Amino acid sequence: MPLFVKVRRFLRNLLASRRVEGDLDEEIHFHLDMLTESHIRAGMAPMEAQRAARIELGGIEQVKEQVREGRLGYWLHSVLADCRYALRQFRKNPGFTAVAVLTLALGIGVTTAIFSVVYGVLLRPLPYPDPNRIMAVFEVTSKGRPSRLADPNFDDFRDQSRSFRAMAKYQDNVASVSGASQPTRTTVARVSPGFLEVFGVQPILGRGFNASDGRQGASPTVLVSHEYWRQLLGSPRDLSRSRLKIDSAVYSVIGVLPAGFRFPADVELWLPADLEGENPSRTSHNYNAVGRLRDSVTVDQANRDISAIARRIHDGSSEQGDYLLEDGLVLPLQDSMTGKARSPLLVLLGAVGFLLLVACANVANLLLAQVSARARELAVRSALGAARGRLIRQFLTEAFLLSLVGGGLGVVGAFWGVAGLVALAPANLPRLDSVSISIPVLVFAFLLSTAIAAGLGAFTAARATAGDLREILVEGGRGQAGSQGSQRVGRVIVALQIAITLVLVVGAGLFGRSLMKVLDVNPGFRVDRIVTMDVSLPWLTDPEAKAGQASFYSRLIERLRQIPGVRNVGAASSLPLADGGLPDGEFLLMDQHEVPKTVDGLVAMFQHKERLGIADFCVATDGYFQVLGIPLIRGRIFDDRDRANSPHVAVISQSLARDRWPGQDPIGHTIEFGNMDGDLRLLTIVGIVGDVGYYGLDVPPRPTVYVNVFQRPRAAISLTILSDADTELVASAARGILKDLDPEIPTRFRTLSQVYSASLGSRRFNVILIGLFGITALLLATTGVFGVMAYSVSRRTREIGVRIALGAATGDVLKMIVGQGLRTIFVGVAAGLAGSLALTRTVESLLYGVTATDPLTFGGMTLLLVGAALLACYIPARRVTKVDPVVALRYE
Repeated sequence: MPLFVKVRRFLRNLLASRRVEGDLDEEIHFHLDMLTESHIRAGMAPMEAQRAARIELGGIEQVKEQVREGRLGYWLHSVLADCRYALRQFRKNPGFTAVAVLTLALGIGVTTAIFSVVYGVLLRPLPYPDPNRIMAVFEVTSKGRPSRLADPNFDDFRDQSRSFRAMAKYQDNVASVSGASQPTRTTVARVSPGFLEVFGVQPILGRGFNASDGRQGASPTVLVSHEYWRQLLGSPRDLSRSRLKIDSAVYSVIGVLPAGFRFPADVELWLPADLEGENPSRTSHNYNAVGRLRDSVTVDQANRDISAIARRIHDGSSEQGDYLLEDGLVLPLQDSMTGKARSPLLVLLGAVGFLLLVACANVANLLLAQVSARARELAVRSALGAARGRLIRQFLTEAFLLSLVGGGLGVVGAFWGVAGLVALAPANLPRLDSVSISIPVLVFAFLLSTAIAAGLGAFTAARATAGDLREILVEGGRGQAGSQGSQRVGRVIVALQIAITLVLVVGAGLFGRSLMKVLDVNPGFRVDRIVTMDVSLPWLTDPEAKAGQASFYSRLIERLRQIPGVRNVGAASSLPLADGGLPDGEFLLMDQHEVPKTVDGLVAMFQHKERLGIADFCVATDGYFQVLGIPLIRGRIFDDRDRANSPHVAVISQSLARDRWPGQDPIGHTIEFGNMDGDLRLLTIVGIVGDVGYYGLDVPPRPTVYVNVFQRPRAAISLTILSDADTELVASAARGILKDLDPEIPTRFRTLSQVYSASLGSRRFNVILIGLFGITALLLATTGVFGVMAYSVSRRTREIGVRIALGAATGDVLKMIVGQGLRTIFVGVAAGLAGSLALTRTVESLLYGVTATDPLTFGGMTLLLVGAALLACYIPARRVTKVDPVVALRYE
């Protein structure tokens, strides 16, 4: 048949369906009349001839259906007809439609929102050209942990490796920056030449770093982000007059990087790394490193290459010790950025998947009840010639429409859900700015909706078309769908819901108990009524200039103490639970008369392992201990005797005293810890204070050495202000004092309570989300139990009426019905306990203070679920026993 004719017939069948149907009706009646007349001519009576003609033709509607199926494009017409029929069914049952759509919208919407986070953080490619070729390079410590790189080790990796086309090192920190429209605390990164080549980006204005920019003593230059250039520099096209003052040095702006480029995260300015020369030590791990693989090199090849170089460095180095690298490691940059977030996010995705299963099970039970109610309709359609495939397609269409509408509403809800998740997410969750409802997320939502539609449609169709549908007409409407088999399927679905829900609520209980255990941990310091104030002065190495900084801090602290309501003020180089903790290193036990006269002599002494100790290094004032309430165990803290020119003193933590001087009194001992700040003067231990958890409430405190800010000043410190006054008033007054002392120094205020709360962000995020999933699943499962029991007792109303009429006690009937519900509940609980025991082990690494098989959690959550399900059984059972037996006997 020519294509033109096909198209014309297709369009006529589609657009002129009434005329086509009229033609078909006329044609069939014409053939029927012809057969009737033929039989009349053969001697039959008119009525008998008409009956014989109908029998010979095979049924008018059946013939019409056969003809329709042979039409060109009939499939599209029939699909539209199925859709119209499905919509009529939905309008007839608005309650069912609303509950099913909202349940699917809840399941699909929450799953889509969580997937958007997983996709944005774990799966979305990094926004750089060929991102899979960008690697993170690490040293590996003697304890097998990845570590940052020392300068000489990075140089060897870069120069000797044949796997990388480019390699660069970087470190970032917050610095005070002036010279733009206003002074700011800005995150700056110090990078080596090759940094931009690794990421495949070029400045959109000006130029990038060249080899001479990174040499020691070169003129300071800086690259700025597009946002910084636009917002703080005024978007100048001519950069020759743009200067920025960073850490007391003036940098010339030489280029603007493309919009959206931020690496590391939050960095606005990029500076050359080695303007003051490299640190020659192979054990001072100051830099991270990234590299771009050559085109034909695999990650495994790069790992073997870097590992071989690292082992050569280790074997040939004179700095043997715990801080010298043992090996090297290469990881895809995306994996290194998101590695810590992977397990928690996958746990959340698994939890929301369980919630989706519970929601689908609820809808399946609703559809099962609808099938039962439509049993007679299906039987009539089958008797009129509708094939089984036609009925199956009808149920698939209805399921698809339900899922499509539910999925659409779910995606709309997911937009708000994603906004809520981003607001709730912990600040340390990487790539949070990549989380959104993107095209891949929408595709996921559509595929998920389609899969749910296929599953629900196939399930419903299988139950609806099982057995001989025409027998239903014979049985007066009580067909297969309303049989004991359908009720058993409903109970199986409910048992499955209970099992999945129990897994979810047990998981939520474990995470909740972990959070409670963490909150019970004594952090070792006071949290309330403390305002913190971050201040960054220029980084200096000249001793006289550093003494000036100590004087500045002294004046600042004294002025802050005069603010009304302020009780005390302290300062430290790092706050507990913030800023990634403290730097650590090896210190050396040494007497004054053992101090070597040369650096080589000092290095040689570090080979005596019996003299070494490892500790974190913190610069603090005496007020810091008083403001935070850190207890003094022995000796004293810093006081007026500890001036800049006095012998330098140190206070150590309780754990360091216990571990390094077991059974001894460490007070009076002297240590060399100058490798942390470049000051080689010995430190005399004068006191022991309580341990402080700097790295988290769930991380044991580490040994710490505290030195005095006024003897060893540091460029960046956090002031701690203990006050009874309003936080905003204290912050405003402190800001004014700092501006009065130096208007070019920006600052940041927080409360220590905010720092404390932020440190719990990851655990709180998991508890809230999994708790919400568990509560929602519990409500859905309870609703499912209620629905199945209500449907079951409604089918048995007549039977129950007979039992009561024959003398059965109401209590016995109640026990019988509730007992049947309990069997379903206990089957679900048994399966749920088995599943919980198996699955909770996968989250064991995320728990604190409780085991994955914590009996209290398992018992409590099981009782909660059984109680809720039992109540859902009791209500419909109680209701049916209140029915008058006479009314029940009339019930049909």
